Amino acid sequence: MKVQFCGAAREVTGSAHLITLDDGYRILLDCGLYQGRNEEMENFNQHFPFDPASIDALVLSHAHIDHSGRIPKLVRDGFRGSIYATHATRSLCAILLLDSAFIQEKDAEYYNRKNNDRREPLYVRADVKPTMERFVGLPYGEWMELKSGVELQFRDAGHILGSASVTLRVKRSDGRTTTLGFTGDVGRPDRPILRDPHKLPDCDYIISESTYGDREHESPPNELSRFLGIIRSTCVKKRGKLLIPAFSVGRTQEIVYMLDQLESSGKLPRIPVFVDSPLAVNATTVFGSHPECYDADLQTYMLTDDNPFGFNDLTYTQSVEESKALNYLDGPAIIISASGMMNAGRSKHHLANTMGDPKNTIFIVGYCAPGTPGGKLRDGVEGMKLYGQYHTLRADVVIMDSFSAHADRSELINFLNGQQDSCKKIFLVHGTLDRMEAFGEGLTRAGFRKVTAPKLGDEVEL
Repeated sequence: MKVQFCGAAREVTGSAHLITLDDGYRILLDCGLYQGRNEEMENFNQHFPFDPASIDALVLSHAHIDHSGRIPKLVRDGFRGSIYATHATRSLCAILLLDSAFIQEKDAEYYNRKNNDRREPLYVRADVKPTMERFVGLPYGEWMELKSGVELQFRDAGHILGSASVTLRVKRSDGRTTTLGFTGDVGRPDRPILRDPHKLPDCDYIISESTYGDREHESPPNELSRFLGIIRSTCVKKRGKLLIPAFSVGRTQEIVYMLDQLESSGKLPRIPVFVDSPLAVNATTVFGSHPECYDADLQTYMLTDDNPFGFNDLTYTQSVEESKALNYLDGPAIIISASGMMNAGRSKHHLANTMGDPKNTIFIVGYCAPGTPGGKLRDGVEGMKLYGQYHTLRADVVIMDSFSAHADRSELINFLNGQQDSCKKIFLVHGTLDRMEAFGEGLTRAGFRKVTAPKLGDEVEL
């Protein structure tokens, strides 16, 4: 039994891990899109390090594009197996993969206009339908037989709607049973909307994310009051605009829910709020269709407010015309827009129109890859070139990592605690090398026997 690390190896994107069993049966864990500007990874999305037709099953931890975004290409290139995911992940993939295909088409179209050679999109919208037909929705907590001697179980990872950790229980040819766990992306306890992460069963080997394995997030109890303080400072005191670049799935719904709570309690100033992302609008509809993923607090809240994602001053914008009109708004406003890294989509346009005014605030509430506009703002840049024009930064930039949907160091260690006796080795993925090394040291101190950070393409015998 072997595992090959085909993505998110010393990177925080492009998740893909190939399991080859003793009899040759092949299971791919995730099939994510690389998102970033590392020149060494330029051809990552175009080429698989394996024959897609040789993969027997794909197990998907959750719908984020860095975990699911190459699935249509996998299918187009010959994959004919089933795609196993939770029901909510399947629902989200139906809209996220269409959106990703549209972006692939537009990126290729833009490139072909600007260059002499021709670039084909990674996949197109027509590739999504045959992809979705291969999905098999599974509930949390039940063992599913993939084939004789191979069982799969999902447990709630608390990261985004439908996110799951993966456990494979494999009966070996010599009669032994090997249990392999894959954390997927681990969420945080006590976050709004979703249930807390549910620990893996005892595993012999674990593939673990390490996104924030070197740091502690801001504690949640101060979060709502600090958020309200930023709103008052920007929109009431300075009469400016608060731009919140946010991922369409998960982060946007969390922020809207918090604003809904502030509005219901009478604390939110009368300020127009706009969710300017068609994908976020569709994702919010999916959230409403999967209350089985909600935590007890949200279920209780819905006894008095049956729509936690809507209130009087909130507008969901769909059309390009509505989005452009936000650039000419007089007075204060809150604009929540994708993408969260501001490297594409409407948030990039809003950044260009917002960053030069000292009355405004750019509120960063999530991870931004190095080199993206969001990453540059996190690094303290004084300005940047957007759409061919240099923009000086005069707006305030506020960063709150407590909004992160990824567990921090202590939360990750707590998630893995209890595995010390059973687990022979932990493979760290989905993190930069410096964070992996720091997290590995923490795991060693916590009593884990062997922790390693494989490189891209490494293959290990289990």
